[in-house]
Amino acid sequence: MIGINYGRIANNLPSPEKVVNLLKSQGINGIKIYDTDNNVLTALANSGIKVIVTLPNELLSSAASDQSFADNWIQSNITKYFPATQIEAIAVGNEVFVDPMNTTTYLVSAMKNIHSSLVKYNVDKSIKISSPIALSALANSYPPSSGSFKPDLIEPVIKPMLDLLRQTSSYLMVNAYPFFAYAANADEISLDYALFRENAGNVDSGNGLRYNSLFDAQIDAVFSAMSAVGFDGVKVMVTETGWPSAGDENEVGASQSNAAAYNGGLVKRVLTGNGTPLKPGDPLNVYLFALFNENQKPGPTSERNYGLFYPNEGKVYDVPFVTGEARTTPINGNRAQVPVAHEGQTWCVSNEKAAKEKLQAALDYACGEGGADCRPIQPGATCYNPESLEAHASYAFNSYYQKNARRLGTCYFGGAAHVVTQPPRT
Repeated sequence: MIGINYGRIANNLPSPEKVVNLLKSQGINGIKIYDTDNNVLTALANSGIKVIVTLPNELLSSAASDQSFADNWIQSNITKYFPATQIEAIAVGNEVFVDPMNTTTYLVSAMKNIHSSLVKYNVDKSIKISSPIALSALANSYPPSSGSFKPDLIEPVIKPMLDLLRQTSSYLMVNAYPFFAYAANADEISLDYALFRENAGNVDSGNGLRYNSLFDAQIDAVFSAMSAVGFDGVKVMVTETGWPSAGDENEVGASQSNAAAYNGGLVKRVLTGNGTPLKPGDPLNVYLFALFNENQKPGPTSERNYGLFYPNEGKVYDVPFVTGEARTTPINGNRAQVPVAHEGQTWCVSNEKAAKEKLQAALDYACGEGGADCRPIQPGATCYNPESLEAHASYAFNSYYQKNARRLGTCYFGGAAHVVTQPPRT
């Protein structure tokens, strides 16, 4: 699923009520906020929009040292609004390992106490806990198969945190920004690779998997790092990722066209339903950063230009938020989201350049969770021949594509498929 971060470090933003209407008009049904603001959580009540809230870093020491503080915080900031406001997770802190206030030592205890409070008030089955980490928590991220956490974090915080996430069936929250990696290494990293555009990709020498996007490589580096410390089964949610539409002269790649390409490509990538090359069966859940340009954020120009919308609710650039692209079209006098389909007769076929592993993973998804009708390509059935991975994948991809009304973004499968205007040969 695609959600969005609703940051509010600005003095010119629309009211929370207007923001809820904006989210609905764009088909966005998940947001993340950096606090538990009363006005925001009240506005979200009965909206159908799921929300991740945050216990700020400055409260970690109190939550870690005092169970009654955690209980009171849950009562005042969670159960007060839930379930009318669909709080689905609590981010306990944010990028704590790089917090200048050195709050890392409090993190796991705070998470445990907050979870104990959720249990106490009988909402632990509905509300998960986690804590977003920055990619700087990794000592190594390239190639993805060699991903590893910084040694000084592993025993004191990474292992106990992952253990808690596993025990509570939660997921690791990760903030991943290919923009930073590209801006720092533009002479070595292809812009197409960073922006989900067509590219030759890179083969990971450690596992033989081909990567066609820097985003996928970064997420798989996290999976590899978790596996290296014995937590292979913990899932990942990407709680922040984005690309700035403007930046300072030294911020290579910060531009409106690149931001549109990154976020648009990412949405299409997520909506295929595929996971990463290392975890193809785990659909991606991603929260874009951010809803608005925030004029009071400190730092370089880029920090104030991650928004997909201006404070006046106009789009900084066009990005699809629902399956394929969407446009707001009057229906019976109301504004409603209508997914845009490819025009004319089109079909979805496998990409002959895709690695066999990617094709197989995409085929498995289409015939499984994707709900494509794959009975005709079973042994002995009408479309079993030609008996090749490419032919079977094309059949499954096209079944999925037609089932989804040929909407944009439903023929991608992580680059394993593409649209054609001539009927495929059978």
